[in-house]
Amino acid sequence: MSHTIWHCEYHIVWAPKYRFRVLQGKVKEEVELSIREQSRQLGCEVVELNVQVDHVHALVQIPPKLSISEYMGRVKGKGALRVFSVCRELRRKPYWGTTCGPGATVWTRWDWMRR
Repeated sequence: MSHTIWHCEYHIVWAPKYRFRVLQGKVKEEVELSIREQSRQLGCEVVELNVQVDHVHALVQIPPKLSISEYMGRVKGKGALRVFSVCRELRRKPYWGTTCGPGATVWTRWDWMRR
């Protein structure tokens, strides 16, 4: 990718399982840290991140060599492991098993460069 210019920004939205209102306090902090850390490891840049009590909005620059499904799988998977290890109260029902629903909604942002 040394001879290319890319600008792929994706607006990603996802919610906890059954849209429970658990993303507050310590859980919110861990989710934010996890998203930023996993993005850094994958070579992505988090442009904007907004964690609400029942859903997450992220505007992320993802390089073309990384698919969105790979990115989301890593962020949601590692994020769930981290949140469950730090916030043990989420291990009881109805939260246990997963922190997110089955998918995420993704919008692309197209900006054409003018020379």
